Order: sequence, then C-alpha cells, then structure tokens
Amino acid sequence: MDTRFGCAENAREHLRDITGKDVICTIQAAEPIGPKKLFDVLAVAPCTGNTLAKLASGIADSTVTMACKAHLRNGRPVVIAISTNDALAANAKNIGELMNRKNIYFVPFRQDDPEGKPTSLISDLTLLGDTVAAALEGRQLQPMVLGPRE
Repeated sequence: MDTRFGCAENAREHLRDITGKDVICTIQAAEPIGPKKLFDVLAVAPCTGNTLAKLASGIADSTVTMACKAHLRNGRPVVIAISTNDALAANAKNIGELMNRKNIYFVPFRQDDPEGKPTSLISDLTLLGDTVAAALEGRQLQPMVLGPRE
C-alpha cells in the first residue's frame, strides 16, 4: 500500500526490476510458498509490531504472515528485522515468543532513540545479509542485542 515512505507501485516495479519476478502481494499467491518450497530463506524486513504480534500468535491474515506460515511449515528459516515503536512495551512478549521458536532468526537490533522513544527497537539492516547467511546455517547471528549507535 502507499505510505509516507513511498508508492506501492514504484516499490513493486523496483523489486520486479531487481529480481525479474512478479511480486507476491496476495494471501492466495503466498500460500504455495510452502508446498512448492519457493525459497531457501524468507526475510521480513522491516517487521512491524503488528506483524510480530501476528506471527507470535499464529495469525496468517496478510501476505507476509501467510508467506511466513507457509515457509515455516517446511522447517525453513525466517529472518525478522524488527522495526517497531512498541518493541519494549506491548510487543516485548511477542519478541520473546518468537525468539524461542525454531527456525526464526533476528537481525541484530538496538534501541533507535532511547531518550525520545524508549520502547522502540530497530534492526541494523547492514547485518541483514550476515543474518540470512547465519540462518541458512541454523544459527542466530550474535550479538543479537546491539549497544547504542556511536
């Protein structure tokens, strides 16, 4: 959908240009990800608090959550890059739940503004590739919780 971060169609075109493939943008199109074993690893970047809560609760009512559910059913890794203002508040329990799940891996994260937004966490997306590589080896990239930005 269009957001303050950009136009959905522009994002779809950009992804199509990069990958040479159509974007999966419906629940119905995401469902075959598992049975067809379409990916080695699936990254949710960024992963909002809403998506975290749904994944922790087993809710598959969006393209992203259906893709994760379908992918996980084959024991394949899902990488999560947190980006949410309520990570250390309402979503703390969901992060803990997902940290304890098999085949879920987190891109290392930190508080993005401890003074202004004390419950907010953001993943360091420069570590996304390293996290994906580690997940494919069945291990969590460490340290998972990063110190303050310098």
